[in-house]
Amino acid sequence: MSLRKSMVNRGLLILTCFFSFVIQLCLASKTRHFKWEVEYMYWSPDCMEGVVMGINGQFPGPTIRAVAGDTIVVELTNRLHTEGVVIHWHGIRQFGTPWADGTASISQCAINPGETFIYRYKVDKAGTYFYHGHYGMQRSAGLYGSLIVEVGEGQKEPFHYDGEFNLLLSDWWHKGSQEQEVALSSKPFRWIGEPQTLLINGRGQYNCSLAAHVTNSSSPQCQFRGNEQCAPQILHVQPHKTYRLRVSSTTALASLNLQIGNHKMVMVEADGNYIQPVAVDDLDIYSGESYSVLIHTDQDPSKNYWISVSVRGREPKTPQGLTILNYQTTSASKLPTSTPPVSPLWNDYNHSKSFSNKILALMGSPKPPTTYNRRIILLNTQNTINGFTKWAINNISLTLPPTPYLGAIKHRLSNAFDQKSPPENFPNDYDVMKPPTNTNSTYGNGVYMLELRTTVDVILQNANALATGVSEIHPWHLHGHDFWVLGYGEGKFRKKDAKRFNLKNPPLRNTAVIFPFGWTALRFVADNPGVWAFHCHIEPHLHMGMGVVFAEGVHLVKDVPNNALACGLTGKMLMSNYSHH
Repeated sequence: MSLRKSMVNRGLLILTCFFSFVIQLCLASKTRHFKWEVEYMYWSPDCMEGVVMGINGQFPGPTIRAVAGDTIVVELTNRLHTEGVVIHWHGIRQFGTPWADGTASISQCAINPGETFIYRYKVDKAGTYFYHGHYGMQRSAGLYGSLIVEVGEGQKEPFHYDGEFNLLLSDWWHKGSQEQEVALSSKPFRWIGEPQTLLINGRGQYNCSLAAHVTNSSSPQCQFRGNEQCAPQILHVQPHKTYRLRVSSTTALASLNLQIGNHKMVMVEADGNYIQPVAVDDLDIYSGESYSVLIHTDQDPSKNYWISVSVRGREPKTPQGLTILNYQTTSASKLPTSTPPVSPLWNDYNHSKSFSNKILALMGSPKPPTTYNRRIILLNTQNTINGFTKWAINNISLTLPPTPYLGAIKHRLSNAFDQKSPPENFPNDYDVMKPPTNTNSTYGNGVYMLELRTTVDVILQNANALATGVSEIHPWHLHGHDFWVLGYGEGKFRKKDAKRFNLKNPPLRNTAVIFPFGWTALRFVADNPGVWAFHCHIEPHLHMGMGVVFAEGVHLVKDVPNNALACGLTGKMLMSNYSHH
């Protein structure tokens, strides 16, 4: 009898401990509410006044700070007069909430002028993230901001630091985003040109230089005279400390290189995943990527130091973006006496490849499955359709349908998009080193249907564009998942190249670059029911068709808000159901 009582008591104790743990977890997690209004407003990001897309009167938008496990609720009202809007939470995987991914025509309908949509999602993993518009070219218009997720209570980062700063990098045109859209969609094609300015936390300087006193620049020294909107945000530090810099790139076009005068950086996080610490003098960052780096303030504390951002991968016609690392033992107004750091040559791809190959998963990180169930090879080409210049994947240029895929697949609306699966490969005789012999392509909106919980390999294959000898950098971003970057290679991918894949410690990322005339191999597990965009993160390239759509386990998706699908054929279906009731 006493033995049974003892077992019962032990069982009760275990149950009590379990429920206590669950309650503590729930108490530690918070629901964080935000009420946002998106609007156009006058602003001077680079000291030249223009129109930006802001949130609650701010540019960039407000920074969200949360703790892993928290639920974020954003009540977003569209105050634009004539266009829809959505916001994508870049790097947040949206487990259980694919309708909150913020991709127009894929996960939801665009939010119409005057309407409000409530995004509700969980941030399950600590890391450095950001958010941005995902409709038309609204990222180019300035619709973006930072999203920082701290480690949960009782958890520790695998590195120490005394303070942190956030650097959100972007590029800026004086030409408005609508005019850019028209140019890219015109016949003959009109290129939008390189950005006028690089912005650090939404601030840059056009037609003047912070460093005019130490360079041979023809630009005058910048004078801000109270114009806070473009005055650099200075990073104030104490000597002999360690600081974490969270760096994200939401550029529309530019690949960037970050340097801090006289200071090495130790990379510790990439796209919300810990990496093996590695010291670098400069950091290549492509659109859609984020990093955390540690810096030690071990330099002469009587001086200040440049933080510089330069263009990589395109011939730079945009001046460096600059701000200052200020040792608080000296005046913040004391400009550095040295010239700003000079980045590697824009087309030094060996430097870029060497940098990318240094990024490896932290020891003890999840390893990829050793085999795959399905391999999809995606050829990136520049093409023409009826005289219009487009980008295509396996010769199909993506055009999104009016009915969001999530609703169309869930409700089995077979006439909402092309039911034929897009090609899984490209012709074996295609020469990726030369312009296409036949430049013609076609529009399409088919979906790669993935079997739930299977392992998928994607080989991103770069090629020559329309002009001879031209192949561009493309950073590809996957929604709803992280993937392992198994390797990079030159020329055309061959089956034997798979023998060189890194299956030991490949980094987990959500964005990966393909270099000119090369390939990049990715592996992910299709474990997140929903419909997910996978696309080049360069805004003009996506606008011109450079993307694909994956879907998995959509029948398992529950609790989709009606207003996420209240457009196109799902909108008609919902209206019909409503009228019958």
